[in-house]
Amino acid sequence: MDARVPQTERTVFVDLDGTLIHTDLLWESLFLTARGDPALLRKVPGWILAGKARLKAELAEAIDFDPALLPYRESVLNELRALKAAGRRIVLATGANERLAHAVADHLGLFDEVMASDDTVNLTAERKLERIRAACGDEGYDYYGNSHEDICLLEHAAEATVVAPDRAAHRWHGRTGSNRIDHEPGRLKAAIKAMRPHQWMKNVLVFVPVVLAHDFLHFGILFAAILAFISFSAAASAVYIFNDLLDLAADRRHRTKRNRPFASGRLAIPTGLKMAIGLLAISWGIAFVLPFQYAAILGIYMIATTAYSFFLKRMLLIDVLTLAGLYTTRILAGAEATGIGSSFWLLAFSVFFFLSLALVKRFTELQDFGGGAGREKTGRGYVDADLETIGQAGMASGFAAVLVLALYINSPEVAAQYQVPYLVWPLCPLILYIIVRIWILARRNEMHEDPVVFILQDWRSQMMIALGGLMFLTAAYV
Repeated sequence: MDARVPQTERTVFVDLDGTLIHTDLLWESLFLTARGDPALLRKVPGWILAGKARLKAELAEAIDFDPALLPYRESVLNELRALKAAGRRIVLATGANERLAHAVADHLGLFDEVMASDDTVNLTAERKLERIRAACGDEGYDYYGNSHEDICLLEHAAEATVVAPDRAAHRWHGRTGSNRIDHEPGRLKAAIKAMRPHQWMKNVLVFVPVVLAHDFLHFGILFAAILAFISFSAAASAVYIFNDLLDLAADRRHRTKRNRPFASGRLAIPTGLKMAIGLLAISWGIAFVLPFQYAAILGIYMIATTAYSFFLKRMLLIDVLTLAGLYTTRILAGAEATGIGSSFWLLAFSVFFFLSLALVKRFTELQDFGGGAGREKTGRGYVDADLETIGQAGMASGFAAVLVLALYINSPEVAAQYQVPYLVWPLCPLILYIIVRIWILARRNEMHEDPVVFILQDWRSQMMIALGGLMFLTAAYV
């Protein structure tokens, strides 16, 4: 390409996916469709067979697209704004569907023209190059791109700029010394954050049957519980990743969740899919070593969490009941993995206790959205008018859990199992302290994380748990 044409007369062409934005609109469209109308996913194989252009067009028509929510690369936007101010002509040239591309262009107000895929032509690589060369003639052009599909366009550009390049584009840049705008560092850190290892603390619930049965010194039982913990943690991380991919739009509207790795674009959607599949392989690999009953419970957990991610989390009250059941499932998994079994009392207490904590989670989420929050904004089945009802139900559920505990302590089972049963009674005020304190903090808008994780990290709650454990041991062995 002839670079002797004055720079100010050359048109600047800018790729969209991975260049102007951190993400890819095809993947975004697929997960928005899965979130909005999962039934349409059955049509995706047919659309794929009809060609990539048809797939993009059908998905673009299926979604409610808001270009303002996309994670734009500010470094690229700043350069384009400077070029626009200097009088340069800028064209958005993308393989994304034209409906989405025009929405982005209208939102940004930077582009003089849009070149994009339609329902028959997938405008990438050589097709895009032909379209650009036909439009520019001998004037030449400048190009911003990021992927292997952009290499042919970068090679023919008078001035080429690679943006956060993939491996092929990175190698091309190394050979040519073209301009380069890098992505933000810290992908490994973002990947770890996406797995939410701090949430693995919830899975210590698999050890509850071991502790209550006083079998924590038995190596075989303890080892089985550790395997169950690892298996559940890997499965939970996979679910968190899938959930984040399905919740991209809602997370980007949220004050803090917009900074999550996938919502912010620090991690690509395909990377998330690979991570989730790998974690599921680890989880089920371990499950096949443990008793069949454990694998069955893990399967139920996966089905329930998948249903929760797709639609249950948007259903009034069903969502919190499901969350309470998922916490209780961890206790059941620990019981089956170790062969200890679980009691009615433990399961009843667990359901009420974790229902209270699930309601705390919804209470704080709704509180964060502020006044006027509706179902579309929250992505849940609640509106701001439900705040007080959620609070009352959560407190009542917490007190019901303590009532179950009191009845258990007064039952023949405790009298038969513990040498000094009355030493277990202080557990009731200790649990009350934890529950009421969490709700007080939630109403003060000082509860900014998952309440289960909060309990396991908060030193006051840890002190109450330690005192409770000491009383259990004293009652059993004195």
